[in-house]
Amino acid sequence: MLDTRHIGAKLPAFTTTVEAGRLRFFAKATGQDDPVYTDDDAARAAGHRGLPVPPTFFFCLEMDSPRPAAMRELLGIDIGRVLHGEQGFTYHAMACAGDVLRFEPRITDIYAKKGGALEFVVRETRVSDAAGNLVAEMRAVTVVRNG
Repeated sequence: MLDTRHIGAKLPAFTTTVEAGRLRFFAKATGQDDPVYTDDDAARAAGHRGLPVPPTFFFCLEMDSPRPAAMRELLGIDIGRVLHGEQGFTYHAMACAGDVLRFEPRITDIYAKKGGALEFVVRETRVSDAAGNLVAEMRAVTVVRNG
């Protein structure tokens, strides 16, 4: 069973720069054909400072963490028992190519269902810009299969 005393634990914070090339690749990989996501001129014409960050790309950026497995290591979770449960976002401001973003993840809940056969870890991440302004809040639920 996962130790609930880790609720509230802060995971390593980090900063990363949003790269235009990665945004273009993401747009292509996800079938996005709106030029706002691939063409700087189109993005500016739409009122953006640069290529905008698509909503789910924040999770790609979170993988830039120097320790992407920090939560699993802290809780002793075997990656072979992990399922993706859910993810959610609350957006506060637009992020664009060239922005430097700070990610601050923490564990906000751990609970079990089905008599402990499934355990759930809720991770919330605050994303802010270089000035410290809140850009987004992310929520991810990891499911651990037991037994």
